[in-house]
Amino acid sequence: MRSRPTSRLRPVAAIAVALISLAAAAPAHAAEGTAPPARSSGIFLTVTGQDNAWVRGVLLDCVTRQPGHHPHAAKACAAIDKARGDFDALPAKSGICTKQYAPVTVSATGVHRGKPVSWNKTYGNACEMGYATGAVFRF
Repeated sequence: MRSRPTSRLRPVAAIAVALISLAAAAPAHAAEGTAPPARSSGIFLTVTGQDNAWVRGVLLDCVTRQPGHHPHAAKACAAIDKARGDFDALPAKSGICTKQYAPVTVSATGVHRGKPVSWNKTYGNACEMGYATGAVFRF
């Protein structure tokens, strides 16, 4: 049985944090007397294939409902809300998957309804991930 390396996730997590930080940064030349922008919210979600062969990611914002690139944003937000932001408590469904070992690692980094989020988990294959996380990582 192969160990699940977490050191490979550090570059992905660092990139996610950097992107969220840039998205939340205030403009350098804001006009004097204007209100500062509202605190950014959103969770940067990633799915990474075995040995970091590929990475997909989207920013999901469940607070402002800004149009984003998550194809199932409403369902994903509902699942995260139901779990109260705890990704280990996402509503899972049962089903049958092959026993093929093709690990995928998912991560969530950012802010959900004012609460910081930093979470990752590796599943044996994409089918297992799909049943465990529902619409959240279906992009």
